[in-house]
Amino acid sequence: MMLSATAATALMSGAAMAQDDTIKVGILHSLSGTMAISETTLKDTMLMLIEQQNAKGGVMGKQLEAVVVDPASDWPLFAEKARELLTVSEVDVMFGCWTSVSRKSVLPVIEELNGLLFYPVQYEGEESSYNVFYTGAAPNQQAIPATDYYLEELGVEKFALLGTDYVYPRTTNNILESYLMDKGIAEEDIFVNYTPFGHSDWSKIVSDVVALGADGKKVGVISTINGDANVGFYKELAAQGVSAEDIPVVAFSVGEEELSGFDTSELVGHLAAWNYFQSADTAENEEFIAAWKEFAGEDRVTNDPMEAHYIGFNMWVNAVEESGTTDVDTVIEAMVGQTFPNLTGGTAEMLPNHHLTKPVLIGEILEDGQFDIISETDPVPGDAWTDFLPESAVLKSDWPGLDCGMYNTDTETCVQKQSNY
Repeated sequence: MMLSATAATALMSGAAMAQDDTIKVGILHSLSGTMAISETTLKDTMLMLIEQQNAKGGVMGKQLEAVVVDPASDWPLFAEKARELLTVSEVDVMFGCWTSVSRKSVLPVIEELNGLLFYPVQYEGEESSYNVFYTGAAPNQQAIPATDYYLEELGVEKFALLGTDYVYPRTTNNILESYLMDKGIAEEDIFVNYTPFGHSDWSKIVSDVVALGADGKKVGVISTINGDANVGFYKELAAQGVSAEDIPVVAFSVGEEELSGFDTSELVGHLAAWNYFQSADTAENEEFIAAWKEFAGEDRVTNDPMEAHYIGFNMWVNAVEESGTTDVDTVIEAMVGQTFPNLTGGTAEMLPNHHLTKPVLIGEILEDGQFDIISETDPVPGDAWTDFLPESAVLKSDWPGLDCGMYNTDTETCVQKQSNY
């Protein structure tokens, strides 16, 4: 089967060369459909990183070749494109996916074919695949700290958990419901609602959220709404006169890229929780932003998943150079323990559970679409299995030590090596 011109493009930096002389990097991000608003930038980020690495001489003396496909926000198509990248294009590594449903679609393919995926977006946890490195945040590196900020700093007493209807919001909100009740929040003071991808009519949901505060208690929204549905949600908040002072929203999937398409004047003061913001004041970040604007255009912004790709890509380059091979098993072994400077001034480390250490940042939306960083923690080790669901609290992941991503510490057995799909 041949790749069509519309399905995939190969981009090579430097002189043209035979395919055998390149190391192929698969890029598996939606360039069309509801998630293109977020994922197109990650494709561009990878092209920039590859171009930069090729300018340094490539990897092991070989140039990197980007193989770009468009899974088009179609979850089963992610699996097809992953298989195409591994079996037709014969890529050595893949960087891709945004939604958890897309990642779950890809998992059985890469575990069957022993591929390697770097996944750059915050997610719900409850997973640790031998074939995946999770460079985005686990719940203890985003959702839990953001909830603590609401409880401890803003005095929120009632919670609206609003999410897109798929695995990431549902699992994250299950964790947060359990956590909030442990913290003394009554079950009836937690409102949970899910909407489809691309949802546009938010009038009743926003009205329901406003009604939560009828008794005078402070209401806060925790948003796991993904993709272009965010546009309608924030517009409806403004239309109903809801300010951040009235009912703050903390978003887990809205960053600088999404805000660049909004009228942010009415969003000032709402929050986002990430591990990176463009406004981070470090020399590393200044250099990264300058390179990005030179590559992509002065009006382009940076965001958290871009930093995750930056860290993951550079760790992969170092692991390959150290190993002297792109062999997946060898590189996976070399990845654990890799360190690389993040863009907020600290150092990221890849843990035995294939998750990173990451600082947690809370940012407040400014009128220019950037964030004022109002809270930042020391680096937090990513936890693949949450402590706040009983069935998960007993599980741990340790690939180099236990050769298992789902190890039951009570029974001292590996529950299963393959992932739950």
